Amino acid sequence: MRPLKLLIAITAVSFILVTGCKKDFQTDSKITPAELQAESKTLAKQSTQFSIALKEQLAKLRSSLPVGYEKRLEQSSTLLLKIHPEYRDMVRRALNIVPTPCNANTTINQWLRNELADWDDDVIFFALLTGMLDFPTYDALLFENSSTGQYFGVNGEYTQRINKTFKDLQRFWNIQSSGIVMAAMHGKMLLDRDKVIRIDRILTGDSQAEAEYWADLIIFLLDVFPQYRNGDHPIFTFNSIAVESFNFPPSGIIPDKIIMGDGIMQGFTGIGYYDVAPQAILAHEFGHHIQFQLGLLGNLNSPEATRRAELMADAFSAYYLSHARGASMQWKRVKQFLQVFFNIGDCAFTNNNHHGTPTQRMAAAEWAYNVANNAKKQGHILTSQEFTALFEAQLPELVTH
Repeated sequence: MRPLKLLIAITAVSFILVTGCKKDFQTDSKITPAELQAESKTLAKQSTQFSIALKEQLAKLRSSLPVGYEKRLEQSSTLLLKIHPEYRDMVRRALNIVPTPCNANTTINQWLRNELADWDDDVIFFALLTGMLDFPTYDALLFENSSTGQYFGVNGEYTQRINKTFKDLQRFWNIQSSGIVMAAMHGKMLLDRDKVIRIDRILTGDSQAEAEYWADLIIFLLDVFPQYRNGDHPIFTFNSIAVESFNFPPSGIIPDKIIMGDGIMQGFTGIGYYDVAPQAILAHEFGHHIQFQLGLLGNLNSPEATRRAELMADAFSAYYLSHARGASMQWKRVKQFLQVFFNIGDCAFTNNNHHGTPTQRMAAAEWAYNVANNAKKQGHILTSQEFTALFEAQLPELVTH
């Protein structure tokens, strides 16, 4: 997954996405989300009466949307802002927003499409319109700035494993990692009105009243659409991120951090990789922090540069996972997971976000496994500098796959 070095590179798209309707904020005052929510609470959700009433409410709501909402929806549907291109494109395909030249019939794509099987046009429309698909990502990016109190997974089911793996990675690699924050991304933040208002105002420049409108709308929608699962649907948090410290004036200094979304771990658990996915994803993101500290990234402004960075992070991860003093996992099992993980679908070969083909990524991982397995001194851990030098020498061969 592509690391983040500067917030401006990602928030620029956010402003393009949502500012189209902010200057002419008016709704004709037919009905507000708060009024609709109060009305809906008087009805039984499972009754036919509720179904009919909900359709009427949604019709009222559409007719009362702020002037210019069409532009917001159009831009949101086109961009569907996700920090990592492979996750963004996967979500867009699952929502049938855009076709893809890649093979989208992978196991994880099938799983996500199945999770979205009950999302009808209204559910998709309002998810895109409000921006709720992206708010959990930016809440974690900008405001989850301490490891204290973090839990991983909707019910904390990954917490112990994530914390243990993070400590193991800190011991394994010879970088200064005590300042890296382990943060979680939860869709439940969408139920917190103050958090939604805060994110909306930062990302869009909306006024307080505008942000309150969209926050109330999101809370209403979460209440009446069971498809959103009260924010716990994996599509809201299908992401993992490595962040290098940067200054963001509204919040101050954002520390080095790794963000693990509930959805990405839930997805790979859903297809049978509960035992390896959290560790493998975390090890990849930790690899980006090795790159940050050693100054290995340079300018990620070409497909070749991004591919090198991602293949290197894949190699860092595989070396740790298979090493006797790392996770010490059976390579056969790690390889099974990576074959699925690397096939999420990146075919943007000329795009600056290109991560390398699935074959190239597997070649990098297998090479790293062999470095650990064939070492003359079993149990010896290469320094990050030594491992990097070996990788750079091998890279020309890896990209021929």
